[in-house]
Amino acid sequence: MSVLPATLGFVEVRAAWTADWVWGCPLIMITVIIHALGLESIGDRAVAVHNNLRKHGRPTVSSAVVMGVATLLATFLHALEAAIWAAIYLLLGSMPDVRSAMLYSLEALTTYGHQSGDLEAHWRLLGAIEALNGWLLFGLSTAFLYWLMNAVSSHRTDR
Repeated sequence: MSVLPATLGFVEVRAAWTADWVWGCPLIMITVIIHALGLESIGDRAVAVHNNLRKHGRPTVSSAVVMGVATLLATFLHALEAAIWAAIYLLLGSMPDVRSAMLYSLEALTTYGHQSGDLEAHWRLLGAIEALNGWLLFGLSTAFLYWLMNAVSSHRTDR
């Protein structure tokens, strides 16, 4: 059995997927930077608001409100990042319209699955790269919300 046909197949796949990585890696960097800066800003404000509300009593209510608003703002960050990916899909011509691109992007980012459509065949790896990006972003959000919950916990005594 010849190794040459298998090697040529690998070269074809590698060449076809290069563009996916060229677009995907910078998108991962951009969205992670946006996410990190956004979470940092949300965290600073959330702790300040919590400390201000706590002075008026009701620390448990304050903690719950701050966590709820911070979670909503983190969700908006994820939506912004999905919109960035959707814009690239439109730019590349891999999705037909804004609605399809945004829905596909949200499905890929959340690893929900692609129920609504598919990327053009030569861009399908880009969808998997976006799913990888989603794992990273949701990991950051999870770590952030865990940190914030500890920071604003009404049961903390070191205040």
